[in-house]
Amino acid sequence: MIREVIVVEGKSDVSAVRRAVDAEIVCTNGFSLDPRAITRIRAAQRRCGVIILTDPDTAGEQIRRRLVSLIGDRCKHARLQQADCTRPDGNIGVENASPDAIRDALERARPEKIPPRRQFKNVDLVRHGLTGTKNASHRRARLGELLGIGDNNARQLLRRLNHYDISRDEFDAAVAALDRERLER
Repeated sequence: MIREVIVVEGKSDVSAVRRAVDAEIVCTNGFSLDPRAITRIRAAQRRCGVIILTDPDTAGEQIRRRLVSLIGDRCKHARLQQADCTRPDGNIGVENASPDAIRDALERARPEKIPPRRQFKNVDLVRHGLTGTKNASHRRARLGELLGIGDNNARQLLRRLNHYDISRDEFDAAVAALDRERLER
């Protein structure tokens, strides 16, 4: 049972999350952001908290930002990796994710820290091969998976490292795991 209310985009997402966890779920109906749903989300935010779980695509990120602007920044963000919720036909969505992937994303849900820390800088990404190398995209995706912050380009990764209150120790441990994986291959 999850204490917070989980906010998803569509009815198919509700079904997928229900297969994974026992929780209260609110559907935004995509971009329409039903006013009754917003009222329920605001009430949940005050009483027990909210976890936003949107698709890992541009539309999902836009809905996530719009929700934060409507309900405030005191919510947690759960992020699925694109690889965990993409069908062979290219369709990306929470509804395609396995129950294990959904549970993992919810367990790793993090609040944004406002104002963000400025602990991580571009030099950290360069030093660890997360930008400027041929396999940087793969390393960023895997790091995002290990830290529970989703797939990222270099700019997004830097922003999320600082906004999601990731400690230097967490970052270093995840980078070390990346390096171990590379050596094991």
